[in-house]
Amino acid sequence: MPEISGSTGRTPETHVIDFRAAEQLLNARDPRGAVKLLDSVIAAHPENTAARLLRARAFFAAAQLRPAELEFTIVLEREPDNAFAHFALARTFERRGEAEQAKRHFRLAAALDPNPEYLKAARFES
Repeated sequence: MPEISGSTGRTPETHVIDFRAAEQLLNARDPRGAVKLLDSVIAAHPENTAARLLRARAFFAAAQLRPAELEFTIVLEREPDNAFAHFALARTFERRGEAEQAKRHFRLAAALDPNPEYLKAARFES
């Protein structure tokens, strides 16, 4: 019998399904729907960095910049070498008009991964 989390009746398998469905919703430009699905996944698995990163992206896409910043920061506390999380956090700061914070994270992203997009944003020469 599958393990059921709390009184929600959710199993690890349904959390995986919710995660995959949230990816599809985000790709279909429904970030709020993605956040709703990911809330239960993260409540059951708060240590799941992939779910937190996806929720951060969904918050960003929904222009919910404070929650996006919080989620990207949690990801970076667990994975300080995650270049994408630095880049996305920089974009979050950029959208909020926090240029110095954005520049710091753009540069960290570029230092961790010489992706041309990261280098351009960091204003490094390729």
